[in-house]
Amino acid sequence: MNINLGAPYEAAIKRLIEKGYAGNQTEVIRQAILSYERMIEEEELMLVHSAVMIEMGQIEAGMAGTHSFEEIKKAH
Repeated sequence: MNINLGAPYEAAIKRLIEKGYAGNQTEVIRQAILSYERMIEEEELMLVHSAVMIEMGQIEAGMAGTHSFEEIKKAH
């Protein structure tokens, strides 16, 4: 794979290598991709948590119906 990142990104990669965070450009890119993937996963977890908290608030306020495990089992 051959990509052109542009001068600002190439300079950032060079600085990271000079600081010793990675040995070469490939390591910087790999670490960046893994870091981005973790960030996306954390954001997804935050969104799910927020949605659950909203739903729990609605249930506690009596604004949403609930079903027992037995009711759900019988329905399926």
